[in-house]
Amino acid sequence: MATMHSATRSFKTRHSATRNFKTRHSAFRDFKTIVSLLTVCAGLSSTGLLAQGAPERTLDEIKVEAVHRAEVGGYPLIGLDPNDVREAFKSIHTRDKDEWAEGFMGVADRYMAEGKSLEKTDPAKANADYIRAWHLYFFGRWPTDSSPKKKISYAKGIEAFLAHARMMDPPVEVVHIPFEGKEIIGYLRLPKGATGRIPMVIAVNGLDSRKEDLTESFSAILPYGIGYIAVDGPGTGQSPVKASPTAGRALSKVIDYLDTRPEVDPHRIAMHGVSWGAYWGTKMAILEKDRLKCVSVQSPPTDLFFQRDFIVNSLVGNREYLFDQMPALMSIFENVTTLDQVIDEFSKMSLVNQHLLGKPTAPMLILAGTKDTQVPIADVYKLLDSGDVPKDAWINPQGGHLGRQVGVWPDPRIFKQVILPWLDRNLKAAP
Repeated sequence: MATMHSATRSFKTRHSATRNFKTRHSAFRDFKTIVSLLTVCAGLSSTGLLAQGAPERTLDEIKVEAVHRAEVGGYPLIGLDPNDVREAFKSIHTRDKDEWAEGFMGVADRYMAEGKSLEKTDPAKANADYIRAWHLYFFGRWPTDSSPKKKISYAKGIEAFLAHARMMDPPVEVVHIPFEGKEIIGYLRLPKGATGRIPMVIAVNGLDSRKEDLTESFSAILPYGIGYIAVDGPGTGQSPVKASPTAGRALSKVIDYLDTRPEVDPHRIAMHGVSWGAYWGTKMAILEKDRLKCVSVQSPPTDLFFQRDFIVNSLVGNREYLFDQMPALMSIFENVTTLDQVIDEFSKMSLVNQHLLGKPTAPMLILAGTKDTQVPIADVYKLLDSGDVPKDAWINPQGGHLGRQVGVWPDPRIFKQVILPWLDRNLKAAP
């Protein structure tokens, strides 16, 4: 069972950043598989490195794995009914992105229409329909809205989520924060009946999750007397800025905004990030250490993640990720379409190359799984060993990405039993 450790405690199992990560080589079985992979990972073959990574799942493999994950509550199908997934797959026969989106929209549209028809007569059933539609639409645009129909599915998913959000108590406030001629859209919720200035958490999503997902999960923090605002991380969702070494300024703007809210205690603002959001959380723990009371991060990339060997040998065709991780990674940057360009951009993002790792940080909780194939555990240990203050760590020796472990440590359990209590303790601690 995973336990809480101080970063000053000697870990029984220490993984060096120079550890030779095993490369998962899978033989290409036939020409059709090769063609499918090259189509999905457009541009990757130009580097001559594609053969070093594992092949993407075939459509049949995706279908089997997706249904299985829906059955066990595995990411990214948490909250989806396996029967709805099977129904959508009946009309999906190729890896075409628009066909994928249409398949899931077809099922989601039915729930959305039913929700609208029942909103006045049976609001509870309508709300359940909106939630079901939202999850289906979002899987229709997963991992990113990279085609015309996927963009439609994403827009419909936001509509379904907002219909659900209107029924929340307390309701979601959609805020629009001016930012460099554009706007940051955030979902803000305050504890019901709260008096005085309250602590707040800024929640930042990962590569393929969105602020809507975090808005739903962070509802569980309201009974603690803590509010939250969920925003899309740079390069994802409705973020007004692409990922870059300077994109953290968008999150600084969110802190600026919270400072203007009379309900918020400006001395008790925290940040939570998952995966790519954990990268931004770690960076802001350094850059905004004086304005953030504490920061919790799950599987934060810091350095090795951004190196060429790890990209080629672990991220290309990664099987812990359902499919299309490299195209999703390309999408968060400006005009990046090849593996060579990803490698170049990643080098700039390394916190070591930016000379940030090792600088003073706000108090941090770092969560990870030793068996994570998407973010190397060595990056986590490197972060724990750096900075100026002791850090808390929750390391699951049997966990994968974010520390999750099917049937033992699913995402909701980690969130409710580890993250929320830690945020509560630190946000309410004396200065």
